[in-house]
Amino acid sequence: MKKLYVAALLFIALSGSMNYAQSKGFGLGVILGSPTGISAKYWTSGTNAFDFGLGYSFEKKSRMHLHGDYLFHSSDMFKTSENIALYYGPGLRLKFREDDDARVGFRGVLGLVWIPRGSKVDVFIEIAPIMDLIPATEFSMNGGIGFRFFFN
Repeated sequence: MKKLYVAALLFIALSGSMNYAQSKGFGLGVILGSPTGISAKYWTSGTNAFDFGLGYSFEKKSRMHLHGDYLFHSSDMFKTSENIALYYGPGLRLKFREDDDARVGFRGVLGLVWIPRGSKVDVFIEIAPIMDLIPATEFSMNGGIGFRFFFN
């Protein structure tokens, strides 16, 4: 039942009209990895954005993951005709585990994003070290690959 609910939510979220993927606007898509789920991005300027993720694990012990990051983008590192940028930034993570306490911590994200010229999508890959502080100090890593469609 949980899988059906998540699949329906993803379908609804991705089935709207799309106009372009640029360094502006709001995008919604999918991230595959740890966690797997929905990825959203809202550009605040040509180089900065807020990034949000909502993921769910269907493993033995179910868990839900929510994160929010503030991203800085740098396209000066790559000498290419493609629109590729390095991004990085600080964030927060909240994780709920079945039959366990919620965890709250800081995360840092480092990734690459490709925004094909004239396209409606961006494609990204990222890693994120996490330091949980509540209820106990614990280090972990997240990472994934994904894409987002951008709306008006």
